[in-house]
Amino acid sequence: MKQFVIFVKKEWLHIWRDRRTLFILLFMPIIQIVLYGFALTNEVKNSRIAVFDQSRDEATRAITGEIGASRYFNLVKNVYSYQGVEATFRKGEIRLAVVFPRGFRYDLLHGNHAQVQLIADASDPNTANTLTNYASSIINNYQQTLQPAATLPYTIKTQVRMLYNPELKGAYNFVPGVMALVLMLVCAMMTSIAIVKEKEMGTMEVILVSPLKPFRIIIAKTIPYLLVSMVNIASILLLSVYALDVPITGNLGLLIAESIVFTITSLSVGILISNTAKTQQTAMFTSMMSLFLPTLLFSGFMFPIENMPAPLRVISNLVPAKWYFIIVKDVMIKGLGFTAVWRETLILVSMTAVLLGVSIYKFKIRLI
Repeated sequence: MKQFVIFVKKEWLHIWRDRRTLFILLFMPIIQIVLYGFALTNEVKNSRIAVFDQSRDEATRAITGEIGASRYFNLVKNVYSYQGVEATFRKGEIRLAVVFPRGFRYDLLHGNHAQVQLIADASDPNTANTLTNYASSIINNYQQTLQPAATLPYTIKTQVRMLYNPELKGAYNFVPGVMALVLMLVCAMMTSIAIVKEKEMGTMEVILVSPLKPFRIIIAKTIPYLLVSMVNIASILLLSVYALDVPITGNLGLLIAESIVFTITSLSVGILISNTAKTQQTAMFTSMMSLFLPTLLFSGFMFPIENMPAPLRVISNLVPAKWYFIIVKDVMIKGLGFTAVWRETLILVSMTAVLLGVSIYKFKIRLI
């Protein structure tokens, strides 16, 4: 154990003495969270919706048919209670719910007005706002078909309700995405040069003759970066709450624990790259090309995954940031517990086990 602690201390001193790298490790998350939190927006199509039709008359069926036929929506479910609507949102199955009250057609024809409620998942505010606008437009078009004349005797009032983010702040979507992006890049890119750097400096021979086994050598190299990443997690959460006004609705301990799990997954990716690369430049280039773009494209925080072709949706399942992004949104924004994110957590743990196993297998105890 003493040798293991000494090895961890040696790796920490390497990081501390390289002030430029330390600056990147500590300040890049702050810059990223500020830029992405205030600047970015996005839009979606083919979004999953559900319908709660309490009237089940000709008018509601016609509106439901027009919404389902739109390229903006994909009707995936009919629910039969408000509890069913909430449960469907919690499972992440839909982005929008359309609720028709009882006697919709009767109120429209005899009272000249009727109401429709649109319930949106506003943890992604831009998506929620766009979807409610699309749905309202479709409902207004149906209203015009009832009376083509300029004066409309029939009026359908649309009531909009935004869940999780009533003020439609963009930071509610981008803070989880930036957390996934920054932790992945910082952890993987920095650890990707950890082993190959020893080879280039000629100190790998000393490490190989040490009494530590390959597993302990790999773990010792990741611990300092794990500590730095915990500082990054704290700085991101503090900026989110106090600078971007994004509250931590769920359990803080669960959020930190899930972040540590994702950090370990990212470190495992970096160690695997470091084991296979021959130079630091190769390791950095590999980690940048194989992690930055997939994380940016397939995590879901900038480009909705449901918009992508089926092969790309399958590929997105291999990106750890996708699952962490879902976890952070569910815990931090929606206030859900572990029962809502256990599947994503299990996927991250499984990825970590596989990556560490391959890294240990690929670790060469001889330089030649």
